[in-house]
Amino acid sequence: MKKTTAFLVFVATISVASLALPQEPSFSDRLVAAAIERASHRVTYDGTYRRIDYPGGDVPDHLGVCTDVVIRSYRAVGVDLQQAVHVDMKAHFSAYPTIWGLSRPDSNIDHRRVPNLQTFFRRKGVELPVTSNPEDYAPGDLVTWMLPGNLPHIGIVVNRRSADGKRYLIVHNIGRGPQIEDMLFEFTITGHYRYVVSGFSSVSAESPS
Repeated sequence: MKKTTAFLVFVATISVASLALPQEPSFSDRLVAAAIERASHRVTYDGTYRRIDYPGGDVPDHLGVCTDVVIRSYRAVGVDLQQAVHVDMKAHFSAYPTIWGLSRPDSNIDHRRVPNLQTFFRRKGVELPVTSNPEDYAPGDLVTWMLPGNLPHIGIVVNRRSADGKRYLIVHNIGRGPQIEDMLFEFTITGHYRYVVSGFSSVSAESPS
C-alpha cells in the first residue's frame, strides 16, 4: 500500500512538473512573430520583375510588395515558398492561373503573385470560409483581398487586436512598406487560408526549369 501511494505521489509530481514546463511556440505563433518583425523593416513598394537565386532567392530586402511580406515571414520560420510554389507548379502547372500567358513555371516571380499563392495555399493548406465574422480569422491565417482597380492583395493575421478589441490586426504591404493595421474588412475579401507546416524539412532542392 505504501509503495502504491508513493508511486501515485511520484506520478502526480511528474505531471505537475510537466505542466510547469514552458510550451514550445506553435508554427502559427512563430509565423505571427515573424510577420510582426517584418513591420520593423523599411521597404519601398516595388514589384519589378527581377532574376533571383533559386532556391532561397529574394529581391533586395529594402524592396518588396504584399507577397514579399508573406514570403519573408515564412522564410523566417524555415519555409521557402519560392521553392514550394515552384515545385508544385512544375508538377501541376495547369492547376495555376494563366493570367500572365506563361507556358512554364518561372521561379523568379511565380511565388510573388497573389493568385499563385492563393492556388498554392488552397492546394497545400486549408481553404477557410470567407465570412464577415471577425472571430473566424485567427492569428497566422492568410487573407487575400481585391483592391480598387482589380488589384489582388494578401496579408497575415496577427495576434494584436483593433482599438475596439473586435478584430485581429493584419501585417501587409499596401504601398507604405510592411504595416500592422486594422484593415481586415477594408476591402473585399477573396480568400482565407491556413498554411501550417508541421515537422518542416525543406523541399528538396532542384534547379529551376
